[in-house]
Amino acid sequence: MPLWKIHHPVGAYSADDKKQFSDAITEVYTSIPIPRFYVVVLFEEVAAENFYVGGDVHDHFVRINIDQMARTLPGATLREFWVRNLDRVIAPWVKDRGYDWEFTITEPPFDLWSLQGEIPPPFESLAEARWIEENKATPYEFAEKLPVSVRLTPGFTPEDAKGR
Repeated sequence: MPLWKIHHPVGAYSADDKKQFSDAITEVYTSIPIPRFYVVVLFEEVAAENFYVGGDVHDHFVRINIDQMARTLPGATLREFWVRNLDRVIAPWVKDRGYDWEFTITEPPFDLWSLQGEIPPPFESLAEARWIEENKATPYEFAEKLPVSVRLTPGFTPEDAKGR
């Protein structure tokens, strides 16, 4: 899941702003695609007297921590693309409102993550495709770990694996 923790000044965002901001974040990930329910966004108000940058109170700053365990970004070029893409996505809620901001992305190990007691299925697997469609974590069979477009042997398709 991507988990976004958005630390922001008190009153920076209305309920509608938060909904639109979280929808924009969710859309970035569902376009990959990953299941919508993987995307979690937490808005955390921070009083001015508790927000310091460089040792000084900073009442117009937004700090975002992003944990991305559903996918990792291999290579410098792809990482730079992703950072620039996220800067574009968040701009209406930070840059365009005159806030200073920064974000960091961490990539915790995929195998140390669980949803409703289920280890998430592999990327582009049959089970992940079902999770996207159902928008929830449900048990899956070992055969559903196969890629959606796998061709194991002539005449054997992913549909054959579903019944095994």
